[in-house]
Amino acid sequence: MSETPILRLGTRTSPLAMAQAVETRNRLCAAHGWDEEAVELVPVVASGDKIQDRPLAEIGGKALWTKELDAWLGEGRIDAAVHSMKDVETFRPEALHIAAILPREDKRDVLVGAAGIEDIPKGAKVGTSAPRRAAQMLSLRPDVEVVTFRGNVATRLGKLEAGEADVTLLAAAGLKRLGELDIGSPLELDEWLPAAAQGAIGIECRADDAGARALLSPIDHAPSRAEIMAERALLAGLNGTCHSPIAVLAEAMGNRLSIRATLYSPDGTDKVAGEGELALADYAAIERLAADLLDRASPAIRTVFGGAA
Repeated sequence: MSETPILRLGTRTSPLAMAQAVETRNRLCAAHGWDEEAVELVPVVASGDKIQDRPLAEIGGKALWTKELDAWLGEGRIDAAVHSMKDVETFRPEALHIAAILPREDKRDVLVGAAGIEDIPKGAKVGTSAPRRAAQMLSLRPDVEVVTFRGNVATRLGKLEAGEADVTLLAAAGLKRLGELDIGSPLELDEWLPAAAQGAIGIECRADDAGARALLSPIDHAPSRAEIMAERALLAGLNGTCHSPIAVLAEAMGNRLSIRATLYSPDGTDKVAGEGELALADYAAIERLAADLLDRASPAIRTVFGGAA
């Protein structure tokens, strides 16, 4: 039994965030032969969890998920922070380092309230606060109405049950991590690409904390890291923000990586797609893909990405 924790892991307080922190602790204990008490879970209430009535893009973006954890890392109150990687800003402080990516879970979105996109009733209300999901849905079903839906999984399912929307979309990975295996219909990746880094848990520490980096290194999953870093590199090349509707999927295959991406206008009326196969960590090729997408994008798309309209 450990008298004092070896590592203090900061985590948001939502049920999903806590489940992800427990998974991280379990992997650390298995890798190092520690007792559970060796890893302390330190709950931090994030601004994004406090504000539930407006889309994140209107009130500060993805930083609302990370700023409290970043501050606690900087103050030394925690040694590392556990994140859903799709909620982490594209450009991070140089003082912080993504030390580990856990094995990626199911990358798909799940449609709740209808068996498939084509089964959604005409004129239905689709609840989501994600620009990517809204644009994808409007691209496929311009007849539906998108209404703002925020909150954790239970909150959004409760809003759906209350009739605030007819259908909604959730990440399959989050449902699986919560043990909710029977909810909704997964949307296959050939018809509906996910958000960048969807399904991935990342653990971040201070860049100058060699001890924490060494302790986290054994749980870093190389193929998942390759996929996540490629998708985040594409976001960086596009200068994408929380307002930018982008769907992207990288898949590692040995020493190669395939990547597919689609950019949308916010109303879903315009889109541009691209793909490539490249060597792992060939970020120059990813930058070329980003430039090609922006070159071919309409003004309606470029207004929410890095290109001039």
